[in-house]
Amino acid sequence: MGNRVTQLFNIEYPIIQAGMVWTSGWRLCSVVSNAGALGLIGAASMSPEILKEHIQKCKAATNKSFGVNVPLLYQGIEKQMQIIVDEKVPIVFTSAGNPSAWTKQLKQHNITVVHVVSSSKFAKKAEEAGCDAVVAEGFEAGGHNGREETTTMVLVPLICEAVKIPVIAAGGIATGKQMLAAMVLGAEGVQIGSRFAVSEEASCHINFKKAIINASEGDTLLTLKQLTPVRMMRNDFFRKVQEAENNGAPKEELEQLLGKGRAKKGMFEGNLAEGELEIGQVSSVIKKIAPAAEIVEEIWQEFKETLSRPVK
Repeated sequence: MGNRVTQLFNIEYPIIQAGMVWTSGWRLCSVVSNAGALGLIGAASMSPEILKEHIQKCKAATNKSFGVNVPLLYQGIEKQMQIIVDEKVPIVFTSAGNPSAWTKQLKQHNITVVHVVSSSKFAKKAEEAGCDAVVAEGFEAGGHNGREETTTMVLVPLICEAVKIPVIAAGGIATGKQMLAAMVLGAEGVQIGSRFAVSEEASCHINFKKAIINASEGDTLLTLKQLTPVRMMRNDFFRKVQEAENNGAPKEELEQLLGKGRAKKGMFEGNLAEGELEIGQVSSVIKKIAPAAEIVEEIWQEFKETLSRPVK
C-alpha cells in the first residue's frame, strides 16, 4: 500500500511504532523498521550519550528508515537535537511543545519532521511551522495527553479537515481493524504505542508488560491535569495522585508527590505499586507478548482482511 505517509518515510506499511519513554530503544525500533513499518527511538528517557548509543546501534541493525521521538517539554534538549543532526537521523517526531521551536532547524538538515497534536488548532500551527505531517493523538492514548480530552474518533476527521499535510492517527489503536477505522476517517497512517510496549524487544520491564496484557476495561485514567495530563494505569501511586487532586492539592504538592524517576520506577524497573505506569486505554484488548515483527504482520494482515470484507 502506497500513500503520502509511506512515501514520506520510505516504508512499506503506514504503521509507526510510538517512541515511548523507557520502552522504545534501538532493539524495538530496528526490528519494527526491518518489518516494513517505521520504528522510533524514545529520547525522553535518555541522556544525550545514551541517545547517541541507541541511534548508532539502530543504524547498525537496520538499513531501513527510522526516527527519534523528542518531547519538547524537557529542558536541555539542545544536546539531544545536536546528536540527532550529527548522527544524520532521517526522521524526528516532536511532541509536548511548540513545533516552531525546532522544525526549521531540523529541516535545514534535511530531516523529516512530524509533530504530535491533540487539537486542530495545534495541527494548523504545526503545518504553519513547516512540519511534514502531524500525529492526531486522541485522549485514549497512554502517557502525556491533551487537555482537550478529544477522542481519536472525533479528533482525526477534524484535523484532516484543518490541514493539508498527511495526518497519522494515534490513541486507542492496536489492531488492524482499528487501523482501518482510522484510515476511513481520513488518516493516512497510524501510530501505535501500547501494542508495541508488550513486544519482546520493548525495553520496559516484564512486570509492566504482564500488567498490560492483564489490564481490564477502565484500568487506565487521565490524571495530573494541573501539571501535564498523563494517562496511566491504576495502582497505589495513581490513587495517591487522585486523592491529592480530589483534595484540591496545589501544583507544588503534586510535583512533590510525583518526584523524580516515577516513570522509570514503574515501567523500567517494574515497581507496579509505586511507579508511574503510562499506557493507553487499548491495553484492555491486548492479550499477549509477541515479537515486534509478528505484531507488525498481524496488524497489517488484519487490516487487509477487514478491508476486503463486504459491509454487512
